[in-house]
Amino acid sequence: MVQATARHLLVSTEVQCEELKQQILAGADFGDVAKANSSCPSGAQGGDLGSFGPGMMVKEFDEVVFSAPLNEVQGPVKTQFGYHLLEVTSRG
Repeated sequence: MVQATARHLLVSTEVQCEELKQQILAGADFGDVAKANSSCPSGAQGGDLGSFGPGMMVKEFDEVVFSAPLNEVQGPVKTQFGYHLLEVTSRG
């Protein structure tokens, strides 16, 4: 089965998500931004979600994680939890 590793950050509004994406694209470290802003417990680890397979995350996550280019910030991605930025760090 395909496995992926990714990191993400979670915020409550699309506006905040877009603002954080712009900071990262301008050179801010994804992990630092996640630590400072993410409401997910993974934020303490810079948003690191570890390794997982298809179906282990919500559908909206899976669609991005198993199709997006590696090491590019994706999002905002809306789920029932809020708005996410995702970065797929490996897949195989």
